[in-house]
Amino acid sequence: MDPVPASAPIPAPPRLRERLTVPVLAFGGILMAVMQTVVVPLLPDLPRLTGASPAAVSWMVTATLLAGAVLTPVLGRAGDMYGKRRVLLIALGLMTIGSVLCALTSDIRVLIAARALQGAAAAVVPLSISILRDELPPHRTHSAVALMSSTVGIGAALGLPLAALIVQYANWHVMFWATSALGALGLALAWWTVRESPVRSPGRFDALGTLGLAAGLISLLLGVSQGGQWGWGSARVAGLFAGAVVILGLWAWQQLRTASPLVDLRLAAGRRVGLPHVAALFTGFAFYANSLVTAQLVQAPVAAGYGLGLSIVATGLCMLPSGVIMLLFSPVSARVSTARGPRVTLAAGGIVLALGYAVRIADSTDLWVILVGAAVVSTGTTLAYSALPTLILRAVPSGATASANGVNVLMRTIGQAVSSAAVAAVLVHHTTRVGGAEVPTLSGYQLAFAMAGTVALVATAVALAVPSDRAHEGAGAAVRVATTKGA
Repeated sequence: MDPVPASAPIPAPPRLRERLTVPVLAFGGILMAVMQTVVVPLLPDLPRLTGASPAAVSWMVTATLLAGAVLTPVLGRAGDMYGKRRVLLIALGLMTIGSVLCALTSDIRVLIAARALQGAAAAVVPLSISILRDELPPHRTHSAVALMSSTVGIGAALGLPLAALIVQYANWHVMFWATSALGALGLALAWWTVRESPVRSPGRFDALGTLGLAAGLISLLLGVSQGGQWGWGSARVAGLFAGAVVILGLWAWQQLRTASPLVDLRLAAGRRVGLPHVAALFTGFAFYANSLVTAQLVQAPVAAGYGLGLSIVATGLCMLPSGVIMLLFSPVSARVSTARGPRVTLAAGGIVLALGYAVRIADSTDLWVILVGAAVVSTGTTLAYSALPTLILRAVPSGATASANGVNVLMRTIGQAVSSAAVAAVLVHHTTRVGGAEVPTLSGYQLAFAMAGTVALVATAVALAVPSDRAHEGAGAAVRVATTKGA
């Protein structure tokens, strides 16, 4: 027997590893969402703490968004080619290094760069979903993928109150030391527990395609995220959008002509893959509006006539029930997908999302109704987010699961960015003066809810247009029969 190299990881025993794979990967997904959320309570105080302008401080959010959008499909493709476990550890390592850098400095330039490093963690969820497909028996895949998809909402719900509590009672650097410790724990657990998948996709890494996608996405998302601040009609924003159209058009042309593309556009253009990507865009938009609006609404001053005047800590605690619901409801969504198919689960998620926003429109002044409406939205999000990766896994070959799910997560990210810009535009145009400050009106919030609910119904319509597995199997059988007759 060959000796084990000293540098090789000591894996967990097979049975223990099988039991720990799902919770360890889910922990990594929760960490990713926590890292994205924890900076939110700090934003109002960061200009004073860092000596930077509010515009510069806002880049601590924008940098993570841009880096995550670019790196998610890139790391997904790298995982398919070079090993999903290896790339997963790289993503978790970059996330942890970024957190350590944030803990060590008050220089806004280093903070922004560190937050960009943390954006690599966005690839954790699609990489983990692909590992689950490769490693778990089929009867466990649905529930594991549903849980993995729900970690985005669970982590976001946990991150806000955690950060608010630390910021209120300790130095703000303590928050980043805490996330650094959690990141190191997640990295160590993944290194010890997760084994490398043998499923690989051969080929050369598409460096030119990577650069093209990065340039196009940065132009697009920078324009979307900064449009409200720079002015939607400004030359900068118009130039960014025009550049995005040209660059992404050239990128698509290049992808269709390369032997080993970063994104298989021919596969993505098919209804079984392309429509779930479109549904992910709309679902991301609808989901994100709930988080954005709820936090602002419950903190609005009582003098506004509808606000509750809650503190940041209390606001964070209001978000906790949504995270708990996503955790508890993920097995239910998996059972629905098993019984009825992920297409039905996705459509049901869109309908439940819209119902949740209908509750929010009906009453957004009583805390218990706000919590109920947010809980219904979280339930719909759990259904939709659990179904999307399952649809992708059923439609793509095993060697392309990480990259395809990476594109799906990218579409969610774009939807969230557009949602943030759209909600901000609505609220800015519906304000009233309270105590010398401009605050959004209740009708502005209701209009934002109506917009998100409408988009959720559009996501439902897209879901229903996805071909069912039965139709796909029938088409496959027809092809096999025709081939047999031809032979």
